[in-house]
Amino acid sequence: MFHPNRRAVHRAIALASLLCVLAPASVLAQAAWPSKPITLIVPFAPGGSTDVTGRMLAAKLKDELGQTVVVENRGGAGGNLGADAAARAAPDGHTLFLATSTHVTNISLYKKLSYDFQKDFAPVSQVAFIPNALAINAKVPVNNLAEFMTYIRDPRNEMRYGSAGNGSSLHIAGALFNSMAKANMVHVPYKGSGPAIVDVLGGQIEAIFSPLVDVLPHIRSGKLKAIGVTTKGRSDQLPGTPAINEGLAGYEVTLWNGILVPAKTPPEIVARLNTAINKILAQPDTRRLLAEQGSEPAPGTPAQFRDFIAKEVPVWKRLVELSGATAD
Repeated sequence: MFHPNRRAVHRAIALASLLCVLAPASVLAQAAWPSKPITLIVPFAPGGSTDVTGRMLAAKLKDELGQTVVVENRGGAGGNLGADAAARAAPDGHTLFLATSTHVTNISLYKKLSYDFQKDFAPVSQVAFIPNALAINAKVPVNNLAEFMTYIRDPRNEMRYGSAGNGSSLHIAGALFNSMAKANMVHVPYKGSGPAIVDVLGGQIEAIFSPLVDVLPHIRSGKLKAIGVTTKGRSDQLPGTPAINEGLAGYEVTLWNGILVPAKTPPEIVARLNTAINKILAQPDTRRLLAEQGSEPAPGTPAQFRDFIAKEVPVWKRLVELSGATAD
C-alpha cells in the first residue's frame, strides 16, 4: 500500500489552509469598501449647478453604498484647486471628484497645472450634459438675441458678463460669443457661478452665460431675461428661446460633468461606483430632476467616459483659441 510522505501531506494541508484564509480575506477587503464616510469634492462654490448635481449624487450614493457622502466645496482657480486636492487624495475609493468640461478646458487655458487631468484620475462615469443660457438683468433694454447683439456692438452701451472664474466654461462661452459677435463685452470673474448670478440679479453686472439650472427659476420669475442657449438646439425648458447659433452661425458650447477618482483606485471600486451612479441616473426622479434643470443624463462605462474625455480635449482647445480667453 502507498503511504504518502508525511511532510508532503502537512505541506499540502498548510497550503490549502492558507488559500482558504486568503481568498475570503480578499473578498472581505473588497466588500468592506466603503469603510468610512466618502468625500465628494465639488470644485466650485456652493449654490452653483455643479454643487446642485453633487449634492443630489451624494444623497443618492449614500443609499446605494451604505455610507454617508459628504460634499466638500473647493472653489477657486477655475476649478483647479479642487482638482489638485482630488488628484492628491488616497486612491482608496473614499474621495470622489465631480469634474466638469471646465477641467478639459483648463488643459489648454493654463500654461502649467499642478495635476494632469488625464493621467491623475480614473474616470468612473459621466453624469450629464448641460446647456448654458445667456441671461441678462431684466432692466437691460433688449428682449431678444438680435436686439442684444445690436446693443453690445454699440460702444456707448456697457455690458459686463460674469463667470465662475477665469477659464470656467461660463467664461469660455461668453468670450467665444464676444469674439464671434465682434462685440465689446467685459468679463468679470467670480469664485463660482452663484455669486455671479447674485450680481446679475442686483444689477452690478448685466449678463451671464450660466448653466441653465442656475438661472431657470429667475427667468421664470421675470427677474432675468433669457436671450439664447449655447447648445446646438433649443432647450425643452425654454422652447421660446433660440439657440444662439440661430443668430450667430457656428456658435455652440455644450457642457458636461462626471465623476472621477484618483488614479490607481482599485478597479473593483471603480466598477461598484459606476454601477451605483448608472443606477441613480436611471431612476425616474433623477431623470425628472435633470430634465427640469435642462440637463440630459449621460450614463456609461468608465472606458466610454475616458474615450469621451480624450475627444473633448481638442474640442475645447479649439474653443479656447477661438474665444481668445486666457487665465494665466
